[in-house]
Order: sequence, then C-alpha cells, then structure tokens
Amino acid sequence: MNNTNLGVALVTGASTGIGYATAKALQKAGFRVFGTSRRAVAQKSDGITMLTCDVTDDASVAKLVEDVLAAAGRIDLLINNAGMGLLGGAEESSIAQAQALFDVNVFGVFRVTNAVLPAMRRQGKGRIINLSSVQGFIPAPYFALYSSTKHAIEGYSESLDHELRPFGIRVSLVEPAYTRTSFEDNLAKPDQLLEIYDSARAGMTVVVGKAMEKGDAPEVVAEVVLTAATDPAPKRRYAAGKMARQVSFLRRFVPAFAFDKSLRKQLGLPV
Repeated sequence: MNNTNLGVALVTGASTGIGYATAKALQKAGFRVFGTSRRAVAQKSDGITMLTCDVTDDASVAKLVEDVLAAAGRIDLLINNAGMGLLGGAEESSIAQAQALFDVNVFGVFRVTNAVLPAMRRQGKGRIINLSSVQGFIPAPYFALYSSTKHAIEGYSESLDHELRPFGIRVSLVEPAYTRTSFEDNLAKPDQLLEIYDSARAGMTVVVGKAMEKGDAPEVVAEVVLTAATDPAPKRRYAAGKMARQVSFLRRFVPAFAFDKSLRKQLGLPV
C-alpha cells in the first residue's frame, strides 16, 4: 500500500465498473477514498469508504458531502462518474424519459459539483474530473439522448474550468470508448418503441455487444483518471484507451464527410 497522502477523493457510482476501478486506483496511489452507490453496500475491505447517495436528490447529495467533510474535513478530488445509458431511436423516448436521463447524467453532476465547491474554495484548491465518453464529441446514432448528456458535460466542464481557476480548482474530462463493464446490460430501453426502428435498434445492440467484448478493462480508464487527478498541468481532456485516442485524433483531423462514412460503416449502417 502506498502511504503517500494525496488528499481526500470522492467518487460517485463507485460500486462497480469504472467507478470501482477508479476508487481502487486512487486508494492505492495514496488518496483517502469515499465512494457512492445508490443502494447501501458494505464498506469494502480495500479501504474505500462507501456511502449511499442518489445524485438525482438534492438532500441526498447534501448529506453525502456533509458526511465526507465530517469524516475527513476536506475534499480534494471529485470524480463524477455516476451515470446511465439509453439505446434506441431518439424519437422513441418520451420527454419524461429524456429528462430522467439528464437528471442522472447531467444534473447529477451539477448537484454534486455544486455541493463540493464551497469546501474546495475554502481550501483554495481542488480537482474535479468528469467522466465523459467519445460519444461526447462524435455522432452517436441510436444513442442520441445519451450522447447529448455527454456533449452537455463536455461544454459544462470546459466552461467551469475557466470559472474556477481563480480559486485554485481545475476541471478535466476523461473520455473512454467501449469499456468492459455492465453498461451494456444496464442500458435503458426506450419507453415508446416504434416498429420502424426495430431492425436498426437490434443491429446496434449486436454492434455494441461485440464492441464491449473487445473493449478496455475498467482499470485502463481508472489509470487515466489517476493521471488526470495528479497531473501538475491538467489538460482539458484525457482520452482513455487506444480506441478513444484513435477516435479523438480522427475526429480532429479527418474531413467530416470521410469521418461520417467511416462511422456508418463501423456501425453497420447504410453508407
């Protein structure tokens, strides 16, 4: 175990997947780590203190931050990882379903960040890392609503970083591609299915399943989060994994028509 004291870290959505791998990596590196889950779980034996929090509930978020500050006295690092996915045609989801998705993936980030910022400002330092996705900067057919939440987090994070620099606080994005987690199994289904999208939706489900099998391990993303958390000159964005780096490069330098053609081919859509 590394005895270096790097401060206090709070990781949302830390019971499984990227969140859990991140919490472990931070704890091993020398952070005192608090993780959250929507449902109560036992404190893990690896030294991560787990707390219950619903990021869609103001009171739950306020209590979370109060409990962490009561126990540790400060919060040096916030990892906004909690989120959910949705696969289907954009028009297959009701406004209510879209709002529920945004409440977790976007407003949940806003809630936790706003609750933590007063403590970070008092300290005169802090680091916030928001888990985005390559779908935060590329088109994402049949993930339009999920992609929209990640695009929102990208704009929010870049803007917030400029606002918070005078207080010694920096904000960065970590952008994974496909990662071998339970994300695929937990994808929400549209609440107003349309027969016209059945074939394309089924095809996309197969594409995602195959891609997940070849995706990066959560630990790959966790190591990038750790890099972003400890980088003395933090960057706006950190691509997590080989595919994410490739997609980021292609999006920046390949002409739009060529990128779109390649994307449709990769997803099995008519070119």
